[in-house]
Amino acid sequence: MKKGNKLYSIFKFKCPRCHEGDLFKAKAYDLKNFQKMPKHCSHCGLRYMSEPSFFDGAMYISYAMQVALIITIFVALNVLGFAKLWLIITLCVSLSLLLIPLTFRLSRSAYINLFVKYNPDKRSEYE
Repeated sequence: MKKGNKLYSIFKFKCPRCHEGDLFKAKAYDLKNFQKMPKHCSHCGLRYMSEPSFFDGAMYISYAMQVALIITIFVALNVLGFAKLWLIITLCVSLSLLLIPLTFRLSRSAYINLFVKYNPDKRSEYE
């Protein structure tokens, strides 16, 4: 993956406009701060939350990712021959809960990338 690619911005949690600034202030598993985002990109000045409740739409992406994850784990464990349903459900729920910080960040990163184009030459929110 290289800069200029949407997937680079999504999976590296970088600013969608310049691919330089970080989308989040802390590491994914810093459980007190994993959701905190700066107001602006430190490199190009893009305002991340362009309107109140902007990231509410990211909940739908997060929901879809969690459902896909649970179905994938459920099917894989069934194929591998885990016969105990309670064990399969426990593993699905445990892995889903363990990956919440990561799916939260990926959903926000994907959502903002739907609305902001890569334009590394733009340096201000008001240009």
